[in-house]
Amino acid sequence: MNLDPLYSQLTLKTGAKLALVVLDGVGDIATKAQGEVTPLEAAHTPNLDALVAAGCAQGRMIPVAPGITPGSGPGHLALFGYDPLEYEVGRGVIEALGLGLELKAGDVAARANFCTLDKDGLVTDRRAGRIATDICEELCAKMAAKIKKVGDVEVIIKAGKEHRFVVLFRGKGLEGPITSTDPNREGLGLLTAKPVNAKSAAQKKTAKAIAEFYKLALPILASHPKANGFLMRGIAHQPEIPLFEERYLLKPAALAVYPMYKGLSQLVGMTKIEGPQTIAEQFQRYQQEYANYDFFFIHFKYTDKYGEDGNFEAKKKAVEEFDAALPILLEKKPDVLAITGDHSTPCAIKGHSWHPQPVLLHSAYSGSDKLERFTETGANLGSLGIFEAKYLIRLMQANAKMFDKFGA
Repeated sequence: MNLDPLYSQLTLKTGAKLALVVLDGVGDIATKAQGEVTPLEAAHTPNLDALVAAGCAQGRMIPVAPGITPGSGPGHLALFGYDPLEYEVGRGVIEALGLGLELKAGDVAARANFCTLDKDGLVTDRRAGRIATDICEELCAKMAAKIKKVGDVEVIIKAGKEHRFVVLFRGKGLEGPITSTDPNREGLGLLTAKPVNAKSAAQKKTAKAIAEFYKLALPILASHPKANGFLMRGIAHQPEIPLFEERYLLKPAALAVYPMYKGLSQLVGMTKIEGPQTIAEQFQRYQQEYANYDFFFIHFKYTDKYGEDGNFEAKKKAVEEFDAALPILLEKKPDVLAITGDHSTPCAIKGHSWHPQPVLLHSAYSGSDKLERFTETGANLGSLGIFEAKYLIRLMQANAKMFDKFGA
């Protein structure tokens, strides 16, 4: 049942300030190898502990549906209150927007990663050793200088952070979605991009353009010791999505460092605030912009990054880095504060997982679960219980007293 019309009918504009702080992939699982604790449980977090002691509600969230492992796109769209099963967005579109590319009607965008290929064309490192951003920029410039078009399709290449970049295909008769070329694990060769709809002439043309691009691009990269190949996924065109401000009566802003998360926020109409690079700088900028917006989305990447690396100690330290900066945010505490992840990224799995992520909700009306810390174990006992992530924004609105009473 779609409850959005009911929520819209009940929504009041109150002037409240709301902040959604996302520790990407913060959720984890306790294993024997990790001493039966998660990075969140092992971390020294005095500031989070003090926030919990001040009164918070906790729980766990299902990002999409039980057992389904989400990508970052669905995970964040759910946090923004959009049902990820209704609004499917290709990762390439999100990344392209985040890098500042303006998408036109008919454009198809792909999110790409440099990778390492052996002499037989098998993928030995899906992230090319996480090459430095300046190397990524150099390689993208090489390809862009030599590949302007494939057939009648214009090709636009834009470097991102580390091993990531975007390829935009522009021309008549193009359409997504197209299947990924990423085999999703090492030891396999690149996959062939194919139309999702085998009967679509536009998708066939797009898949052909991608195949031609690979033929031209791989020889350019062949001599590089690490980034001699690339993977493409999230190949799609931009869908229509209702704007955040119209949907929630909140003027939103996004403080994110990585292009993908800037793109996700831009997709729903948030203002991208550029400049800050560290979580402390993001919180400082939040203070400066406090009067200008009603809703702040603040993104912290490194819990996810180290979870994907399987690096327990680094993920724990990333949580501690976040905690050390938290007092800057709390100097100008929002009326409603939610701290959570977009999904779980367990170190034992070295990737995203289906495990519900923990969530903390603090406001004058959240009540206190009388827990001592913000952890997965504590969240299991919290009053919020286990709920779908798409309802978090509605709980935040309720805690901001933004809903009129339903019924007599």
